[in-house]
Amino acid sequence: MITFKGKTAVITGGSDGIGFAIAETFAAHGADLVIVGRNPDKLVEKAHGLTLNGTHVLPVATDMAQEGAVEKIFHAVEKQGIRVDILINNAGIARFIPFSKTSEADFDRHFSLNVRVPYLLTQVFLGHLTATRGNVINLSSYFAKRMLKDRPSTVYSATKGAVESFTRALAFELGPLGVRINAIAPGTVATPQVAYNYGRLDDGAKNRFDAMIRSIYPLQRIGAGADVAKMALFLASKNAAWITGGIFPVDGGLTTN
Repeated sequence: MITFKGKTAVITGGSDGIGFAIAETFAAHGADLVIVGRNPDKLVEKAHGLTLNGTHVLPVATDMAQEGAVEKIFHAVEKQGIRVDILINNAGIARFIPFSKTSEADFDRHFSLNVRVPYLLTQVFLGHLTATRGNVINLSSYFAKRMLKDRPSTVYSATKGAVESFTRALAFELGPLGVRINAIAPGTVATPQVAYNYGRLDDGAKNRFDAMIRSIYPLQRIGAGADVAKMALFLASKNAAWITGGIFPVDGGLTTN
């Protein structure tokens, strides 16, 4: 059985969606957690639930789009004397805006949250990761490689392509230090935001969406947060000790189509 007893994982966007699914899975396998999120009330509520099985959880409330967020996370960890073994760069933004209407502010916000923050957060925790011979898992997306009709994604796809290049380059650079870097590229996952968007559709639109999923996904369904979390668990474990620089699609076969 995979166990992370005595290890700590930092998870950005850890109070909702894929990030919370990863947090639950790591907690169930003995890891202590630092979870980062924007909403302080939701963060405290989710952190409390995770502690019920004895997991130590440090919630850090910060808007990662704001200047100084990376330093705030690092100082909160340092203040508690926590040693970081695993960093999961999950937080990000996805807005599907036509190229002709993508503003400079849209561009900057996507690159700040999806590229700059993971880059700088990994950098600030590099001392921890080299000391623990730890590992980093970045969250990419199928949109780095596959586009969908009526989902204009130039800026989002560009950021996820950058995440994948960063993952490979950093794995090459840090491999001699014993630090592993991998990325997961999920397909559509049933997060609260996806459920909310689906709930706003009329019956006809829901039928078209369901038909599209059956058409483009070989496994004919969207994913669950647990599907992504299980891959993260494997990649962070000793079972993946000889795996670095990989980009792993967890997408129900979408990118084969």
